[in-house]
Amino acid sequence: MKIVEEKNRFVLYDDEEEVGEMTFVDRGDIFVINHTYVNPNYRGQKFAEQLVASGIEKARREKRKIFPTCPFAVREFALKPDYKDVLAESLS
Repeated sequence: MKIVEEKNRFVLYDDEEEVGEMTFVDRGDIFVINHTYVNPNYRGQKFAEQLVASGIEKARREKRKIFPTCPFAVREFALKPDYKDVLAESLS
């Protein structure tokens, strides 16, 4: 399994097969995480968490914030206080 950054998304691959993704909209100094999906056959293995964590790492590297709108990403931010450093309180 590997996660690859592509244009405005992180993709989870099992060999060459795409089995999950986390997409975001680039709004300058803020990324809006708007979608997270993992193929049902791969769920329960923390791959969605790893996809969101990839976005967190990108935001930290690029000194940006994240505004999650995807329900899964919203939950991840609520459950993981160590993500607060990249949480944007609003889109403005």
